[in-house]
Amino acid sequence: MIDSVPMRSCAVLGATGSIGESTLDLIARHPNQFKASVLTAHQQVDKMLGLCERFRPKAIVMTDSQSAQACRVALAQTPWGRSITVMDGHAALAEVVSDPEIDMVITGIVGAAGLGAAIAAAQAGKTILLANKEALVMAGTLMVGAALKGGATVLPIDSEHNAIFQCLGENYRCFQTPEAVTRLLLTASGGPFRKVEKSVMSEATVAQAIAHPNWSMGRKISVDSATMMNKGLELIEAHWLFALPESRIEVVIHPQSVVHSMVEFSDGSTLAQLGSPDMRTPIACAMGWPARIATPVTRLDWTSSRQLEFEPPDNDRFPSLGLARQTLSMGGCASAVLNAANEIAVDCFLKERLKFGHIFRVVAQTLEALGELTGVAPQSLEGLLEIDQRARRHAQAICDGLAT
Repeated sequence: MIDSVPMRSCAVLGATGSIGESTLDLIARHPNQFKASVLTAHQQVDKMLGLCERFRPKAIVMTDSQSAQACRVALAQTPWGRSITVMDGHAALAEVVSDPEIDMVITGIVGAAGLGAAIAAAQAGKTILLANKEALVMAGTLMVGAALKGGATVLPIDSEHNAIFQCLGENYRCFQTPEAVTRLLLTASGGPFRKVEKSVMSEATVAQAIAHPNWSMGRKISVDSATMMNKGLELIEAHWLFALPESRIEVVIHPQSVVHSMVEFSDGSTLAQLGSPDMRTPIACAMGWPARIATPVTRLDWTSSRQLEFEPPDNDRFPSLGLARQTLSMGGCASAVLNAANEIAVDCFLKERLKFGHIFRVVAQTLEALGELTGVAPQSLEGLLEIDQRARRHAQAICDGLAT
């Protein structure tokens, strides 16, 4: 039933980012069903203060301590702001998502920074709207184990994974192998360099790399889309979410970004989820699940002429997909090494210290150098983070050697 959703208290992690903004837009449109009780950010003080005035949360977390102090001072000067608890540091993220009063946790923090909070929310048995890929890419074994043991409900809000989730039917739950499914097909726009020569792409500027043709995303994710590493990470994530081997997960280029992903069944049927490229659709699907809530998203006009194109990815120009599949076959902490090396390489590129084409080289060389970390699954978050830091140091050394 549409809109029959009970009031839910939400913790929005990464409230000032693109996922956070889309989530808060939906919360504002459904004030009788959702409350933004906790908001978190890193350093965007002014933006957070604006959100506090608008949503009046119970608590906020700024992972940067100086930014937290600036928020404390500013909020103390307003009558409504004095009732808002201000916390700081990454440990505070795990604390707020474990609060018994929180029903739903939206994990909009990009990168390894959001990993601990996602696992803490799983251990606390929360309903988790999962946008943070690293929770599964880095720590699939730990995250799945925590969710199953804690009784958490995990709902993917990446557009591709949410599309697959919808196609699998109302009785499907993440981390179960779906019945009668032969293939998952993840769609990819191809990014800004889909038709660009490899030699030209290798010299791409930051402005060119972040100019995604269809989606409005943060800078890091936009670069990942340009390298197609975003799709490689999504392939790994799909392996964990839907409990299928990588051999049954394919990637197909679909430039229009209308078909968000597809599921092929054993009887030959293929189901697809379609919609405008707007993150509010998958987020709303998860927020209202198992019901649906209304959004202002532009509806597709099926009375006008429309062409939907599909093509295979170019694995030579975009080796990210092969690297992602390699990490799944390697096992252990290989995917965590891949993720760490990619984060360092992308950061160096965004700071104009590394050529675009060298991002692939940094990831491949880091994986090769740290191959001894494969085969053994991480036993603890602390151990995993040590490996993450080791991979980052190695990747940074490679970047320094390739520095432009």
